Amino acid sequence: MARVTPDQIRQMKTHAERIPMLTAYDYATAKILDTAGLPMLLVGDSMGMVMLGYDSTLPVTLDDIIRHTQAVVRGSSHALVVADLPFGAFQVSPEETMRHAVRVMKEAQPQAVKLEGGTRSAPAIRALTAAGIPVMGHVGMTPQSVNVFGGFKVQGKTESAARALLADVAALEEAGVFAVVLELVPAELARLVTERTSIPTIGIGAGPGCDGEVQVLHDILGLFPDFTPRHTKRYAELGTAIHEAASSYMREVRERAFPTAEQSSKLDPAVLEALRKKGQ
Repeated sequence: MARVTPDQIRQMKTHAERIPMLTAYDYATAKILDTAGLPMLLVGDSMGMVMLGYDSTLPVTLDDIIRHTQAVVRGSSHALVVADLPFGAFQVSPEETMRHAVRVMKEAQPQAVKLEGGTRSAPAIRALTAAGIPVMGHVGMTPQSVNVFGGFKVQGKTESAARALLADVAALEEAGVFAVVLELVPAELARLVTERTSIPTIGIGAGPGCDGEVQVLHDILGLFPDFTPRHTKRYAELGTAIHEAASSYMREVRERAFPTAEQSSKLDPAVLEALRKKGQ
């Protein structure tokens, strides 16, 4: 089966077909999500928090993105794989952005890259799309700017902030992005943006009015049982299930209930007898 293309993602908006998207960071997970039929997988810099244990996305490096994207690409054959450009990879200049994006595309072979920012990032995005690199935009609450925002807060709540967000999306559309993530944006504003732009909007904490939705896989699977972001929904309790499985495994090993003959292989009795005789 051929991979989904950016043009097909655009057509999904045209046909009013909702666009589901999830994060993936490794081969095994990518394989499961790909066979489930997800049209897009995001190798997000959210890996910094859910995979690497940082308290923000800022420490994630280009090498981190490349390594994890390589695994996701190897684990999928249908989904369009989008690789995040991490903090520091696109803020300096369009030339630096091009150099880093080309490296990601060559070494990891995703089908697109994603970078944060609206009007300020448009020149770099324009250069990438002109060079044939598909780009997904990201506006609203942009996690790489968490220190500017003073935390993970809803953006676009005032008239001026809402107008700025509308301008950001217009700038990204003009620069050639094939889709844009709207993160932590009031639902009414996200719906207005979606109505005014020809590019698909992918929401996260932006209400039901977007063309699609992206979520961090660890959140919907309940892999962090003590924390659930407001904008997500748990579809499984794998954190609890893993804890229970590990506890059961530990107990059975200690009690010598595992492994048993069922999980073992046998040595030919003649070989065993010969070994015993040699030891005499």
